[in-house]
Amino acid sequence: MLTMIGKRLMFAIPSLIGVVIVTFLLTRALPGDPAAYFAGPAATKEAVEQIRKKLGLDKPLIEQFFRYTNDLAHGDFGNSLTTGQPVATEIKNRLPASTELTLLGLVVSIMIAIPLGVMAATRPGSWIDHLCRVTTTAGVSLPVFFTGLVLVYVFYFRLGWSPAPLGRLDVFYSAPNAVTGFYLIDALIARDLETFRSALSQLILPAMTLAVFSLAPIARMTRASMLAVLSSDFVRTARASGLSPGTVIVTYAFRNAMLPVITTLSMVFSFLLGANVLVEKVFAWPGIGSYAVEALISSDFAPVQGFVLTMAVMYVLLNLLIDILYGVIDPRVRLEG
Repeated sequence: MLTMIGKRLMFAIPSLIGVVIVTFLLTRALPGDPAAYFAGPAATKEAVEQIRKKLGLDKPLIEQFFRYTNDLAHGDFGNSLTTGQPVATEIKNRLPASTELTLLGLVVSIMIAIPLGVMAATRPGSWIDHLCRVTTTAGVSLPVFFTGLVLVYVFYFRLGWSPAPLGRLDVFYSAPNAVTGFYLIDALIARDLETFRSALSQLILPAMTLAVFSLAPIARMTRASMLAVLSSDFVRTARASGLSPGTVIVTYAFRNAMLPVITTLSMVFSFLLGANVLVEKVFAWPGIGSYAVEALISSDFAPVQGFVLTMAVMYVLLNLLIDILYGVIDPRVRLEG
């Protein structure tokens, strides 16, 4: 297992280097001039050139790249021109908000999609199978921002069941003491049930938006994988041995059907990290997605580069976790490693 983890980490290093190079070049190729943006529309040409020199944008591209990589080697992501704060500090403060939202959305989708896929596979052609197909088709077809706007319109504007979609907490509550950065966990640690209830109520709609978006591939893969396993020889042997249907499905079929589902979960999580950008804008969520969008609009390079690099590192760590889960579920993976 340790050998397999070491190999995965070695393969991840070239990927991260490629992400750094491509992100740097793409941010420089974006339309717009950061110096002209921050100088203002009434600035003279001399003032714009002075700001460009101050930002180091007058240097050759290769020199800018080496300065950027040198700063990265020292843990410096640069400073945001919009806020004036270090990008690493901004990402550190905003990342828990995005992670909490993404994880809750993924947990909700797993709780719905996996049981739905299992029941659809064990009862093909039944109403639960048709419900699974309709649900997955709707989840794939609906854009994530459209789903969020519909949920806001129905549950906040029409029914009044949900609080205003304006951030992580209601304006009448203050954030709990930061321990993990997750408001739900920090509120429980502080035994502040009112803050916990407020944070949960703010999370429900954006988490449901992500869940609707992500449950379709999970339910489809669970159904297809379970159908393949249920038709295999060892399951027929288990049934012929007189084992109960529940034992056959849970003990034999479900565990063997989980490997493709776990692979799908890793892809879905990466999709959710991208969808988070739109969801955070719809719900005014103070995460790194909205931070990157605001920086992109103002041609602020450092936050965009920091955002992409952070997502790449998270994706590498997620794939490493998936490989470890493979080894736990299927011992043959450890032997191959």
